[in-house]
Amino acid sequence: MAIIESATDAATGTTPLPASLTNDVRTRLISRVRTSGDAPTVTTHAPFSGHPIGESPQRTPADVGAAAASARSPPGEWAARPLADRAKVFLRLHDLVLDHRKELMDVVQAENGKSRRDAFLEVGDIAITCRYYARTAASALAPKRRTGLIPGLTSVEELRHPKGLVTIVSPWNYPLSLGAGDTIPALIAGNAVLQKPDNQTALTALAAHDLAIRAGLPEDVWQIVLGRGSSIGDTLLDAADYVMFTGSTESGRRIAAEAGRRLVDCSLELGGKNAMLVLDDADLDRAVEGAVRACFSSSGQLCISIERMYVADGIYDEFVPRFVEATKALKLGAAYDFSAEMGSLTSADQVEATDRHVRDAVAAGATVLAGGRARPDLGPFFYEPTVLTGVTDSAKCFGEETFGPLVSIYRFATDDDAVAAANATEYGLNASVWSRSSRGRAVAARLHAGTVNVNEAYAAAWGSIDAPMGGMGISGQGRRHGAVGITKYTEVQTVAQQRLMNLAPPMRRLGDQGFAETLTASLRLLKKVGWR
Repeated sequence: MAIIESATDAATGTTPLPASLTNDVRTRLISRVRTSGDAPTVTTHAPFSGHPIGESPQRTPADVGAAAASARSPPGEWAARPLADRAKVFLRLHDLVLDHRKELMDVVQAENGKSRRDAFLEVGDIAITCRYYARTAASALAPKRRTGLIPGLTSVEELRHPKGLVTIVSPWNYPLSLGAGDTIPALIAGNAVLQKPDNQTALTALAAHDLAIRAGLPEDVWQIVLGRGSSIGDTLLDAADYVMFTGSTESGRRIAAEAGRRLVDCSLELGGKNAMLVLDDADLDRAVEGAVRACFSSSGQLCISIERMYVADGIYDEFVPRFVEATKALKLGAAYDFSAEMGSLTSADQVEATDRHVRDAVAAGATVLAGGRARPDLGPFFYEPTVLTGVTDSAKCFGEETFGPLVSIYRFATDDDAVAAANATEYGLNASVWSRSSRGRAVAARLHAGTVNVNEAYAAAWGSIDAPMGGMGISGQGRRHGAVGITKYTEVQTVAQQRLMNLAPPMRRLGDQGFAETLTASLRLLKKVGWR
């Protein structure tokens, strides 16, 4: 396993925080989390080294209620702004994000532990999201003419209004992409946002918030609160007119149940046990490179990363050794530059979960082809990228999401076998298919997954932001990206105007029987002339 040796703090022997993340910067960002009285705090630590990052103040339910009230007040001021003005804020944010990419990458790495490359992809993702929704919101939210009941007499228009207050619960694994990416369309649509990021990555969300304020967003419209879900979760849901949640399937079920009880709509992106299919006509050079990214980007802590790989019999004996060799060549390290290809896991829990799945699979007969061990010599939460074969259905990692740098490889004989194996799960978030021919797209269409990438790992579907992204089965409900990624934050209203005459008088003059016969003839005529 190739290692990047990082500069260390002479006093502690650990990798220090990046120079841009000074005490003053951390204090300024945390000060945006307003609390009443003496709030308890949670200390967060840098995954690379265990170095303390800061104290995150935990808000009480009363604090959350006050933040929600502040976001809604004065009522409608943000929503009353012309849409073009709201969009301009996020075109400015686009530029600020790119201008401050170094500082943003620093804070993402410091809190999450991922590689520099993976941190930069989050920066690029937010810039794309700003540009896309700023440029397309007018079309997505514009009033739309709809076909009326009576041609020429019934005029119908579909209008969209902001939901009001959107509650967003964002995770630690992609703290910038998911900490700001769902907030941007909600705000452009005219809503206020009440957001709870994970404590571990609170500074990343606050850094995005800080740049949005600089771009011209009214400070109160986007409120960030910190705290455990068990403490403030009910208050977050009570305040919401819409809920956007990204996280585990278990938590998503609870949120969906509570949102349903409150008759509040929600969108949930949950777990995955994503499959990659390498067909026998795949370009192996491309497939090997893509498979490494598919499995080990962000150290496998990616909802859409690959944890199951199905390889055709005809190429298995060539593909697998090449993939294993490429995996072993990955450069691991705690580096605030682009020298490391894979960083750290984020917490002890993630290390323990990954190692538990590996040990359990080996005990059930699996073979470790690469990795399979923690690397505390590199940092407290490093774990080698791991490849298993011979995993049986009795192993936990066969069907459970690992959410770490672990992939299991299986053979298949026919495309039908591969599709059946890939679909043999309750999850349905992402998949990847590799083929030189049109077979790839045909196989992709048969997979039970919200996004499928052909000859790419996950970036093609995720980065094509004009297309919706989300899960099937227990991988969630609702979608982000595309037009639905902003229209879901609106209430749709139908306004129908009847011209020249009311509908009831003709019916009374004709009588019920006459009206029925006249309407029947009219309906037949409308079908004949192609009216929809």
